[in-house]
Amino acid sequence: MKRPNILLIYTDQQRWDAMGVNGNADIQTPNLDRLAREGINFDHFFVQNPVCMPSRVSFLTGQYPSTLGITHMGVPVPEDFVTLPRLLHNSGYHSANIGKLHFLPHANRDHNDVHPCYGFDQLEISDEPGCYEDAYRAWVRREAPDQLDHISLGLPPLAEQWHRVMGIKDGIAHPDERFPKHPLAFRGRDDDTHTAWVASRSIQYMAERTCEGRPFLCIAGIYSPHSPWVAPQRFLDMYDPDELALPSFPPEVDEKRGADHFGDRELRLARQGYYGMVSEVDHHVGRMLDALDEWGIADETLVVFTSDHGEWLGEHSRYGKGYPGHDCISRVPLLMRVPGTTGGRRVSGLVEGVDVLPTLLDTCGIPAPPHLQGQSLWPVLNGGDDPDKEVALMEATGWKMIRSRDYRYVAHADGREFLYDLNAAWGEYRDVASDPTYADALTEHRHLLIKRLIEMERPRKRIWGY
Repeated sequence: MKRPNILLIYTDQQRWDAMGVNGNADIQTPNLDRLAREGINFDHFFVQNPVCMPSRVSFLTGQYPSTLGITHMGVPVPEDFVTLPRLLHNSGYHSANIGKLHFLPHANRDHNDVHPCYGFDQLEISDEPGCYEDAYRAWVRREAPDQLDHISLGLPPLAEQWHRVMGIKDGIAHPDERFPKHPLAFRGRDDDTHTAWVASRSIQYMAERTCEGRPFLCIAGIYSPHSPWVAPQRFLDMYDPDELALPSFPPEVDEKRGADHFGDRELRLARQGYYGMVSEVDHHVGRMLDALDEWGIADETLVVFTSDHGEWLGEHSRYGKGYPGHDCISRVPLLMRVPGTTGGRRVSGLVEGVDVLPTLLDTCGIPAPPHLQGQSLWPVLNGGDDPDKEVALMEATGWKMIRSRDYRYVAHADGREFLYDLNAAWGEYRDVASDPTYADALTEHRHLLIKRLIEMERPRKRIWGY
């Protein structure tokens, strides 16, 4: 068999419903909708941690965060971890990550230092747009030096502290407003955004590998639609904030909203910025898909589109991401267009981030090592039944959450527990763990969590009887 190329487009902070094909009537995502029509749309896909670093390393190793010992931010990923590119290497693959990887804390390091390879043959790392002297800024300096002062979205707070303590002066104009609750137009040229850079470099990388005739893994690590909500003006202009739909809130939350606290205007402006960023992503996804068509290798390339976690976007009176992993945080897009399989299918069974890596190995005809903790979706891709998982797991330091078809159950190290009936009105907002009518459901989900924890065990391989 000829092993397929793999293009993995990996965004940051994109909710499951931030695509037209997933029922959002406001957002404009024609290329992602096309990819869903041509492939398979897994519409109940859940990641294993609500923040970037643990979610990403879990996804690219096929193991749960607790197994890896990385359940919160700021933990450098050990260089010897068995990642997807390492698993593909012995089968002849050349692998690259262009853009965001986020396997190292980025606020307190010199981005000119050589980055650990983690099995990749080529790394062009930029974990935050324009903040550091990294691959993105180097590209802009070479291609459009007059744009250097226009590409930064602002220093992260810890990076600003690091610069101050270390006396770093990089000579770049960083915006002062880091996380505004409204959209901002990108200050530079449309072709010089971080997303445009990731797409352009990914296309160039794939073109070079196509000429060589060697199978490739290309991870296009796109920072958008992570806040701040910055996009070229033409993408923001696609949305009239006054016409954007608002989420519904239970009365006890709604009465606390006001003009300066998650008011309607604020929520609509947040959506304008967020949707504008997603539409920019969609535009560049279209560029990458068109390139595969132009080179005649679309039917030789497995395309995956997903994200590391979602965004509250004002729901639950919050922005960003984190505990306890509501659906707007834990449930993200997963589109897969696989050579030789029938597309246009929607799969609604529960799927987890750890399932993707063994699926890719199966699709490439590569044996999956026993330490992987996910379930291959290869039978589903070939027309089989939907996945039969009872729950999807999310975990972080001090708590674990399971999401079944009908409930979300959260357990804490200190014994606290919460249960949410997702079929009830505003069920994500109201804890029913102490309601006697839910006693059986509470017991069942305690049992389901215990089962999953036992299933997750991967003892070290023994070499003989004793």
